[in-house]
Amino acid sequence: MTERIPLAPRLKRAYEPAARSDGTRVLVERLWPRGLRKADARIDLWLKDIAPSPELRTWYAHDPAKWPEFQQRYRKELRSNPQAVQRLREILEKGTVTLVFAARDEKRNSALVLKEFMESGGNRD
Repeated sequence: MTERIPLAPRLKRAYEPAARSDGTRVLVERLWPRGLRKADARIDLWLKDIAPSPELRTWYAHDPAKWPEFQQRYRKELRSNPQAVQRLREILEKGTVTLVFAARDEKRNSALVLKEFMESGGNRD
């Protein structure tokens, strides 16, 4: 039996300066962050398909009251998107990865849900 490698990505806002310690920088947003030049972002990979669906983003609208339900709905979307999840898993297994996100709220955003999902192996509801 092979030992499972813990998949523990880091998180960072797109508007914070990139650092060498970030490792592979993966943008996990459907839309490019407003006002950010691509050259300044230093993004290694843009995984649009792993971000919440446009419908879910619109429904949530960063309303803190909807946060618990948003987490459940987004995890459900992730479970129904095994190709994107597997692609991120493969990147995580290669070394340090920072999930880059645009949201202002650092405690309630899709990148945080994605990080927890990957760390749990997709086993959280």
